[in-house]
Amino acid sequence: MSRLRSDIWCSAFVRRHNDLGRFCVVSRRGDPSAGQIWVEVDHLNGTVSLFTPAPSALAGEDHGARLFQCRFDRTDPLTVRERIAREVEFDDDLWVLSVEMRGDDYGLDLVSPSA
Repeated sequence: MSRLRSDIWCSAFVRRHNDLGRFCVVSRRGDPSAGQIWVEVDHLNGTVSLFTPAPSALAGEDHGARLFQCRFDRTDPLTVRERIAREVEFDDDLWVLSVEMRGDDYGLDLVSPSA
């Protein structure tokens, strides 16, 4: 099964979160067809989490779904911004989605930390 284009996936993610009453934006546009997608979650309490694509070794069989891993969990915003900036220097096709929310329903398919 082929993977959904990055621009379409990002558009759906942003719309879903905004429909749920959360503030969600595309902070950085990447390659429309195959750019990596990173999701930055502001927990509205001074902490931020960062979700990045899961390595294929953790993701297992690819059925077209986008799987994510938690790279930083509820850390200071500067740490996440610096990590994103370093990645952008390396990969200019990167998408960054930013969402403000309380709670833990990120709307992402996450790999298990024990995988």
